[in-house]
Amino acid sequence: MLKTYRSLLSIHHARAFVLAGFVARLSISMRALGCVLMVSELTGSYGLAGAVAAAALLGEAVAAPRLGRLVDRYGQRRVLLMALAVHSAGTLALVSSAQLSAPTWALFATAALSGAAALPVGSLVRARWSALVGGSPALEAAFALESTLDELIFVLGPVLVTALALGVTPGAGLLGALLLTTVGSLALALQRRTEPAPAAVWDRSDTPAIRTPGLQVVVATFVAAGAIFGTLDVAVVAFAGQVGSPAAAGPLLALVAAGSLLAGLGYGTRSWRWPLDKRFLASVVVLWAGTLPLVFAPSVALMAPAAALAGVAIAPTLIGGFTLVQKLVPAGALTEGLNWTITALGVGAAVGAWTAGLIADSAGGRTAFLAAVVAGATAVVVAACGRSRLRAR
Repeated sequence: MLKTYRSLLSIHHARAFVLAGFVARLSISMRALGCVLMVSELTGSYGLAGAVAAAALLGEAVAAPRLGRLVDRYGQRRVLLMALAVHSAGTLALVSSAQLSAPTWALFATAALSGAAALPVGSLVRARWSALVGGSPALEAAFALESTLDELIFVLGPVLVTALALGVTPGAGLLGALLLTTVGSLALALQRRTEPAPAAVWDRSDTPAIRTPGLQVVVATFVAAGAIFGTLDVAVVAFAGQVGSPAAAGPLLALVAAGSLLAGLGYGTRSWRWPLDKRFLASVVVLWAGTLPLVFAPSVALMAPAAALAGVAIAPTLIGGFTLVQKLVPAGALTEGLNWTITALGVGAAVGAWTAGLIADSAGGRTAFLAAVVAGATAVVVAACGRSRLRAR
């Protein structure tokens, strides 16, 4: 299984940008959960905590396609450094506002600013892989490697941010995430040899990538999938507090990511006979099915296997979606297209976090998992109805 990934990482300079991207992306699994932990600890409200996390996720969702378009036009390094400066300022302002009990609007504003400047590094790394091995079967394996690393991020990040927020100070989780973002982003910006060249004038299009019919289907499916992820961030924290084990939230979320990681490793090394659109639909169906046991687990001991099962289809769904984007959109708009999927996940996660927070406050953490079930069913309907659009470029 690992032979495929070793051959990818043996490509000249590949290990360096993969490592830098991994460090920068580790904060992805820490930011939303860090917001929830910080605000809920300081205010006692899961509803407000979910709303603040949603503001950050929505800010990222709105800005990501525009940042991607800038990256395609001007290159990764320039946009990465600019976004890092703004993101750092927004995150520091958010932590300060929360610690000083600033008005609610200040929390929303600083969270939105922090999220809006959080350039999705995963799309930058995948664009580098596309430049290196695009057009070959190795590309799907490369995307599988990145999705597997994404899941490793979601194994390590929740445990780390929970330990920092609950063991040091409520804002320490977000500050730790910012440190990792800064180190990884600067390391990636310095690697010019693997940076894709900006799109040539004749490759650029004034037509937004989102007008591609197949991309619209992937984006709509990812909105619903993102709602599952946002729901889990809040519902797991609320569930763990409800059963008297708040520190179990991080490990439970890590189990979700562990299930996805193992599935992603297997997915990326297998030679598939099914066409990509069929695989994508199948993974979405399994993703929805994995949300059902969460509603019925009454304790941390039973929630643990349910959490691992819930993660099994996450990596295959993301791998299929990202690979479809690479096949569907023009090469000169690849980063923009990838960022639209990040936007979709962010919008969905924001809605999921907000909805789950409201349900958790009124009916408890277990009931909040119903939001994930509804979101999963929606993803299945969208992917099934739009499957025909995923077959043509």
